[in-house]
Amino acid sequence: MKAIITENPGGVENLKLQDLEIPQPADNEVLVKVYAISINPVDIKTRKGGTFHKMLNETPPVILGWDISGVVTAIGANVTAWKEGDEVFGMVNFPGKGKAYAEYVVAPADHLARKPQNISHAQAAATTLAALTAYQVMVHEANLQKGQHLLMHAAAGGVGHFAVQLAKHLGVTVSGTASAGNASFLKELGVDNFIDYKSQSLEEAVQDVDLVFDTVGGDTTAASVNVVKKGGNLISIVGGVKENLTSQINEKGITAKNYLVHSSGADMEVLANLLEQRILKPVIEHTFPLEEMAKAHEQIETGRTRGKVVLTVAE
Repeated sequence: MKAIITENPGGVENLKLQDLEIPQPADNEVLVKVYAISINPVDIKTRKGGTFHKMLNETPPVILGWDISGVVTAIGANVTAWKEGDEVFGMVNFPGKGKAYAEYVVAPADHLARKPQNISHAQAAATTLAALTAYQVMVHEANLQKGQHLLMHAAAGGVGHFAVQLAKHLGVTVSGTASAGNASFLKELGVDNFIDYKSQSLEEAVQDVDLVFDTVGGDTTAASVNVVKKGGNLISIVGGVKENLTSQINEKGITAKNYLVHSSGADMEVLANLLEQRILKPVIEHTFPLEEMAKAHEQIETGRTRGKVVLTVAE
């Protein structure tokens, strides 16, 4: 099979197309012929040597990636939920060794969900890590309820555009930050209060929110503490909640934490249902073939991607 390996941590020149043996599923795994994958900022950080690169390097070759959609071609001895020919999608082994940049991927059976028939493999692959992050933060961690108020940072991005759609489905008021060029896009998604982060003061633009969903970190996290209502939540997926903010957080009387998404077939089933009902609609701004992985990484690195970047692996 063809796979993209990472020879050394660093730039995109280290992403190499190579022929490897097709892996075989263990007892509780399935083998998936991959039709599409999506990539995320964590892929770029890992390629550069951060986050999970050391763990992946324990068993060379290093293959990045976690988001797949495809067809089951073999099943492990203990697997009963899937059969050969099933169309599935999911975020595989996160945090861990997903090895998704390949034509075939082995995946734990309980990390996958059935792909709805009314969406493409590209759309399914797009609705994995980013959508799971939005769902787990807003539903499991913050327990957002109808009538509450969400402030979504980088609302036009991969996580953000799913979070906006999910929040509106839950009956939540949404304030969203982005650049001015994304104002119309976000209003179409359902953002009630658009905030141009380049020209508007956050504290003047919004107050008393129930949840700040932080995908930016740094000064943005610090400023966000001031707009959460007492008893509200600030959840960062980029490690933005740091010790130097403790006194500010305590003074405001809010809960603030960092969060890392995890693989869950049960949560993927919820997303599959929302996709099937067209409640969630992934926005795919760029599509590349597997061979152009470097270009896909470069696009993510611009920091200006609206929605998702997807790679097609099989037709």
